[in-house]
Amino acid sequence: MTALPRFDIAGRVALVTGSSQGIGLALAQGLAEAGCRVVLNGRDEAKLQRARDTLAERTGGDLVTCAFDVTDAAQVADGIATVERDVGPLDILVNNTGAQHRAPLVDFPDADWYRLLETNLTSAFLVGREAARVMSPRGHGKIVNICSVQSEVVRPGIAPYAATKGGMKMLTKGMCADLAPSGIQVNGLGPGYFETELTAALVADETFSGWVRGRTPAGRWGKVDDLVGALVFLVSPAADFVNGQILYVDGGMLSVL
Repeated sequence: MTALPRFDIAGRVALVTGSSQGIGLALAQGLAEAGCRVVLNGRDEAKLQRARDTLAERTGGDLVTCAFDVTDAAQVADGIATVERDVGPLDILVNNTGAQHRAPLVDFPDADWYRLLETNLTSAFLVGREAARVMSPRGHGKIVNICSVQSEVVRPGIAPYAATKGGMKMLTKGMCADLAPSGIQVNGLGPGYFETELTAALVADETFSGWVRGRTPAGRWGKVDDLVGALVFLVSPAADFVNGQILYVDGGMLSVL
């Protein structure tokens, strides 16, 4: 990092929501390896502590936990205040919390529609708004919203999920419009199909897995480590004039028919 000072983020305080497993855990690890003081977030404190212990052993980095419900405005306000008081001024926010539910549109339950909206989209609005309130007076900050290839395209059975991720894309652009004058860069990171705990059944389904490999020019599923370099770029000084963009890390999937 010393050879590339524009990418140096050592010492910055970074909050990653939904970071006890999967993509969030990998992104938190990448930020810790880059020298950030990383705040892990989720609702289950015991699970967060296990994630923290795992990452501390892997990286030797500076990691803390802050459990709160990102869909609850009061808890979000208290959580950001706790980070500011106990960890330090928040420099980086990664809005990663997300959920999926697959069902045909005509059978999709109301409760799951609202759950996906709250988990995938409302959470990013609430946490992003609260982060912006503390970042704006300082004149700098980085917010990265985790979007998806489903911010652009969709398959049968996931229309509500795609709607939330399409909304995340436009929330990112809207946040840019409002927050760029305050020195805050807001961008999106859009994963393609990645191997995680949540996609294990799909990876194991040879028909579906074969479709993913055939549809992706790179010919494989993504590994969570594939996302780290893109994130480090977006939250570094190298991206100070990059704002309102969605960086897709999808092995080329969106580039081909």
